[in-house]
Amino acid sequence: MNPRIAFVAAPLLTLTYGVIRILDGLDGSRGPGPAWTTGHLAFIAAMGLFVYIFWQMRRMAGGNALSTVIAVIATAGALALTTQFTIDIVAGLLSDDNLSMSLLTREIRDTPGITPAAYDVGPYLFYVGQFALVVQLAVMRRIKVWTPFLVLCDLIMPNIDKDLIPLGAILLLVSFVSISRRAFSPTYRPVPSTIEATPTLV
Repeated sequence: MNPRIAFVAAPLLTLTYGVIRILDGLDGSRGPGPAWTTGHLAFIAAMGLFVYIFWQMRRMAGGNALSTVIAVIATAGALALTTQFTIDIVAGLLSDDNLSMSLLTREIRDTPGITPAAYDVGPYLFYVGQFALVVQLAVMRRIKVWTPFLVLCDLIMPNIDKDLIPLGAILLLVSFVSISRRAFSPTYRPVPSTIEATPTLV
């Protein structure tokens, strides 16, 4: 895969999910049905690309210990969100209406460990890790200083109103395009890790 494709496709797939979600709710309820399933599949595909992006950002940071830990945290968050959206898809496919889907989802969430891992705690690792990676790259002057601001806006918007997901995805697309241009330009060289960069004293 061309790495630049991931930096563009992940926000676009998130945008697709956000738009489908809005359209699915025009009748007063969301899911189950083709729109519910398609939107959730788009988001899961985005999560896979985000994981790839996180490890590309780690490379940009020189692959040091800090960037590795943050990438692991962000990846764990992406897996948590993938689990959550997979549950939604399964519940939608097994239900005939919104009420039965909600009841089935609640039943699944009652499984020990599912709620904290996939809903209450796990997903936030994705947002914290993603933002931390971008901030680290900005501090290291690997990317433009305004990039973390756009990423932060994208992360905040769904907490204000989930209908703002498409707008946040557009802001994320702008920031990710900028990051990919810096990361894969012919003149770019990853910053070596702190250990590698420290001269040996003799």
